[in-house]
Formats: sequence, structure tokens, C-alpha cells
Amino acid sequence: MYESGPSAEQLGVLGLTAADLDDEDVEVWPCNWPAFLLFNRMSTQWRAGAGGAIGLDYSCIRDVAGFLGIKKKKLAEMFPDLQVLEGEALRVMAEERENSP
Repeated sequence: MYESGPSAEQLGVLGLTAADLDDEDVEVWPCNWPAFLLFNRMSTQWRAGAGGAIGLDYSCIRDVAGFLGIKKKKLAEMFPDLQVLEGEALRVMAEERENSP
């Protein structure tokens, strides 16, 4: 199924442009798909400070997971995976800030 990529406005929130995105596909293992899907849907739920994103807003994770049909038990199991994705995203965003003019 085809989904259009993020808009320029959505990328701008993260300090990115379309040029920052790779054109190649990335494989997500089936066991990681639920965590990836939740992380993707949480893309508008970043807490931000003066220096940019500081982490996901955990107060809405249950709601977003519920919209995706993810049950509480499954959410508890996938939460560490979500934190890995969050940590890597924060690392990349910090690196981008350091390398920007």
C-alpha cells in the first residue's frame, strides 16, 4: 500500500527537509513492526524544549496505541522497543542540530 511521505511542514518540526530523507526502502522485521507503527503514529507527540525535542509525550501513548488496536499487555511488552526508537531519533536530531550552520 502506498503512503505519501511526510509533508515539508511535518519534516520542519523535526528540523529536517526532504533532502535529509533517503530514497531507499528499509526493512522492518515483523517482530518490530508494532513498535515501529506506534512510533510512527506518535510522530506528532514530541515534547520540546528550547533546544528541540526532548522525548515523546508518554501521557498519550495509551491513547495512540488504543487507536491502533494495541492492547495494554502488548503495549507493555513493546514499550522498551519504543524507547529504543525514541532514543535513536533523539540522537539523530541532536546530531543534526550540532551539524547545522
